[in-house]
Amino acid sequence: MIHIGKLIEEEMLRQERTPAWLARKINCARPNVYYIFKQDSINTDLLLKISQALGHDFFRYYSEII
Repeated sequence: MIHIGKLIEEEMLRQERTPAWLARKINCARPNVYYIFKQDSINTDLLLKISQALGHDFFRYYSEII
């Protein structure tokens, strides 16, 4: 099973970005970003915002298992 929150956190750290930076980019509070990291699934609208902010296609992880 994909743990999308962990993948988002790993990519953010790989890019040397901070949770505060991501929160600003997706227009949410910093504590919400930490909540996202703990989620094994999130809604597609939010995943799209995060994908655009980080310039990374997180949807591909799902496409690979179809």
